[in-house]
Parts: sequence; structure tokens; C-alpha cells
Amino acid sequence: MKAFKSPAKWLADVDADAAGMLIAAAADIALIVDRKGIVRDVAFQSASFANEFDQSETWIGRPWADTVTVESRTKVTEMLHDMAGKADDRPNPLGRHVNYPAREGKDVPILFSTIPVGHSGRAIAFGRDLRALASLQQRLVDVQQSLERDYSRLRHVETRYRILFQMSAEPVLVLDGQSQKIVEANPAAQRLFGDRDKLAGLAFAGLVEPESRGALEQLLGSIRAAGRMDDVRIRLTDHDSEMRISAFLLRQGEGQNYLLRLSPVSPVDPHNLLSDSKAKLLKLIESAPDGFVVTGNDGRLLAANAAFLDMTQLGSEEQAHGQTLDRWLGRPGVDLNVLSANLRQHGSVRLYPTFLRDEFGTQTEVEISAVTVMNGGKPCFGFAIRNIGRRTAPEFIPPATTTRAVPRSLEQISELIGRVSLKEIVREATEVIERLSIEAALKITGDNRASAAEMLGLSRQSLYVKLRRYGMMDAEALGVA
Repeated sequence: MKAFKSPAKWLADVDADAAGMLIAAAADIALIVDRKGIVRDVAFQSASFANEFDQSETWIGRPWADTVTVESRTKVTEMLHDMAGKADDRPNPLGRHVNYPAREGKDVPILFSTIPVGHSGRAIAFGRDLRALASLQQRLVDVQQSLERDYSRLRHVETRYRILFQMSAEPVLVLDGQSQKIVEANPAAQRLFGDRDKLAGLAFAGLVEPESRGALEQLLGSIRAAGRMDDVRIRLTDHDSEMRISAFLLRQGEGQNYLLRLSPVSPVDPHNLLSDSKAKLLKLIESAPDGFVVTGNDGRLLAANAAFLDMTQLGSEEQAHGQTLDRWLGRPGVDLNVLSANLRQHGSVRLYPTFLRDEFGTQTEVEISAVTVMNGGKPCFGFAIRNIGRRTAPEFIPPATTTRAVPRSLEQISELIGRVSLKEIVREATEVIERLSIEAALKITGDNRASAAEMLGLSRQSLYVKLRRYGMMDAEALGVA
């Protein structure tokens, strides 16, 4: 602390009231304490700050040590002892952190410094509010702990990556995205290239036969542009057999690296070769004018032919991979569920009417036939999708069935015109349409009432009520209901 040079000259006319105002303004809290440690007076910089202390109005006349928290009483006793041992009126250079009980919430931290006054043993304790500093310190501690947790988690992730990288039986390389030089290589890659000690830093293109470098450049360029590409085959120098290479893009900050996985091309198993007839069949399906897709058990596309891509306005088959077929079917959440349920139960579905929606929202009427096949012990679904939007009546409907007979109830409704009010006619027509809609939904869903209710936008209970009303419940169902 550096005091004034000439206080007697400039502060000689300061009386006790002015000194008290100066002390109250200079500190957040100030105490006048006698030689026995009894609080004789208290000053706060603001009334709101005084209200934050618990029972601050009872401090006067009590020992200073009794007004603070239990863990701070020793500090107050030491400050009083240091103050009593000082022969001059210089301030105590060592501030002490003291906590006071608060009316609400946490304790109030105060940093006190004491100054003896005169020769009577009295002293003034100047206090500064440390809550803002304590809050910053707590935030600093929280941030430090968060950083330590993140660092520990990243360290564990890196350790797992290192273990997998080293234990992988397949050769794995990490290439720099700009120079395409090898940054890291696992032990399998070291063995593949003859245990070269200085494999890191070499250009990977130099380890590839010249005729395979074009395929490598195309692979890396496609990965950089689209993020994915099918595996390609290359030949390495000093290796007679072909290698299949897969590439993945790794982003590190603003830079990019490539993760390459090499695997030998397995010799062709003659038992797995398709016969000429099967190969022609696959080629026919790929070129067929009707859409054909293969999905997994969850409805996500595994393969699609060119006609389906044209119907959905997709640019490539990769855009359809992994997408659920429900994305393009007309009634999301209904059609695919109905088809999947029937496929699991019966194994095939024929001529299911719905409509297909392309990427731009255009709808096309289609018929779907589907079948279940097993692939590696897991079921897959094949869907044949035919566009019937431009189908004319003579092409697919026999002449005898081109006109559908009007239901008897509709004939009765036409006879009511002029005899009853329009309101009653509308009610009769509504019931006819409702019954026909329920019949159509049950026919489409193979009498699956849960799916029919979902297709009609009804609850199962509401559908059962309507079935009873129109006499469409069989005796067994009525007994269960």
C-alpha cells in the first residue's frame, strides 16, 4: 500500500463525519473494532448490500469473531492478534478472506484489511466483496474440469483408435489429402510392402503400378467430391495379385486425410458364378421398363433398377441406397406397413394399387407386386412397380367389366329424389360411400382391420362400430368384441 505524501497538509480539516463518509465510500463494508475485538460500528457502501447479510443489524456490541462463519473465526482472531501487536498505525498488508452468513443462498466472501486508529487500540477493518471474483474462479474451475474431461475422453478415443489400427489384420494407410503421401501405416501394411522402415512419407502412387494409378486418382477424386465411392481394384508394385482398395475421407480441422483399406481380391469361386440364364435375367430386370427395387427387412433400399430411378427422378442409385421405400410411396406409414405385413405372412403380394411420389412431388398411379426372398438367413423384399397412370380401359379391363353396376342402395337413393329432403339423401349417400370405402380398405389390406383403420384414418374401435352398423362383422368377431 502506498499512502499520501502529505496527508496532514491536505486532510487536516477533515472532521469525524467526513472521515466516516470517506471510509464508507472506500470499502464495500467497514467495521470499527476495539482492542477486545468488539464491533463498535458498521458501515456499508449500499443498503442493498447490507440486506444480504444475515442479522447484520445485531453486529454492534458483539465480538467480531461471532458474526462470521465458523471456519472464518480463526482468521478474525489472527487479524486481531496481529493488530494488537503493531506499534504503529500502518495498515496490515495481509488481507484475509472471511465468510459471512447470508440471508439467502451461499455465504458472502469478504476480503478484510485492518488499520489501527490512534493509540486506544481501536482499528478499522476495510472489506471488499469477493463474490464476483469467486464466481469467476468457480467458472474457471468448471471450465478447467470440463477441459480435463474432454481431454481424457479424447485420449481414450485415440487409444482405442491406435489399438484397432495396430491390431487390424487388413493393411490400413492414412494419406495426406494434399500431397497423397503416407502419414501412417499399420503393421499389416508394413508387412504387405515388405517391412519398409520408411513407409511414412512415401507417395502412395509410387507403390502402385502405372496402369492402376488412373483408377486410384478417380477413387480419391470421387471421395473428395461426393464423400463415397465403390471399391476399385489396383495392382501394387512387386505384387502379382490384385488388391481391392476402399477409401474414406477424414477431416481434421481445415485439412483432409484419406483412410485407405487394402484387401486381396479373393479367387473366384465357380460355385458362386451365375449361370447364363440367371445373368440374363438380372440384366433383363435392370433394363426392364417397370421399376424394381430390393429392400431389407426394415424397408431400406439395397438395390434399384434404372426404371425406378426414372420414376422417382433420382440421379443415381447411390442416392436411393439406405433410404426407406416409404419415402416415395403415396401413403407414408400405411402402404409399406401393409405390404411388409402381407409379405411376412404370405410371402408375396400381387397388384397392390397405390401411387408413387417422385423427388419433385409428382404422383403417379402404380401397381406393386412383391415377394420375399432369403439372403444369408435374413429376409429381403423384392418390389416390382408398374406405372398404370396412362393405362386405358380397353387395354386391361374386359369389355364386360368396364362399367361397374351401381349398388342397390345408390339406386334407392336416386328414387328418393323429390320424395324426401336433400339432407336425408346426403346422409344416405354418405353411408353408402362409407361402406364402400371400408370394403375397399379391407380388400386392399387382406382383411387386416388394424391396417384398414390406419389407412382410413380411424381408430380400431371406430372401425368396429362402423362394421357392426353395416352388418360386416362376422359372428366370431362380434363375440370377441
